[in-house]
Amino acid sequence: MKDKSPKLRYAMVCSSNQNRSMEAHSLLQRHGFDVSSYGTGAHVKLPGPSYREPNVYEFGTPYHKMYDDLLRKNPELYKRNGILPMLKRNMSVKLAPQRWQDNAADGPFDVVLSFEDRVFDAIVDDICTREQPLMHPVLMLNMDVKDSHEEAAAGAKLALDLCMQLEAAKSWEDEIDDIVRTFEKENNKSLLFNVSFY
Repeated sequence: MKDKSPKLRYAMVCSSNQNRSMEAHSLLQRHGFDVSSYGTGAHVKLPGPSYREPNVYEFGTPYHKMYDDLLRKNPELYKRNGILPMLKRNMSVKLAPQRWQDNAADGPFDVVLSFEDRVFDAIVDDICTREQPLMHPVLMLNMDVKDSHEEAAAGAKLALDLCMQLEAAKSWEDEIDDIVRTFEKENNKSLLFNVSFY
């Protein structure tokens, strides 16, 4: 990938644009892909001291502000549960989490990969209700990945493998059934996919 420019534009999407989408964004970026990342939730949520007390931020809040906030609140807890290292990684990739539903100005993507069924549903709903002046074909894929640091790292490697196969295809529109079938068989992981225009 590094020796030739990418053919396709990719978007990695999870709920809060923190863990799964950012792990994949970071890995694909390092391999030379044209990639962005987003979340579909109403707010950005990070684990707090208990399940009932998450840390909630608005999309667009810089990762370094979240980092400083959690460092002030409880540095030991957020270092131990991996949130501070995750935010540090995120800061090296981009400024702040972005919301998928507000990304129209970013232009069309060729491939949108989500990591959770409800995120996939939100993307499909959003694309189907957007005005469609360009009629640009978009491949929407979902690969369920648990929202933990270990699973996000494993999911990012699978996302890279899948995107490399799409990049290598002469025409993903013609080859998508075979690509998905081969990927599912080799990785014992099922994919949802949908092709639309926007």
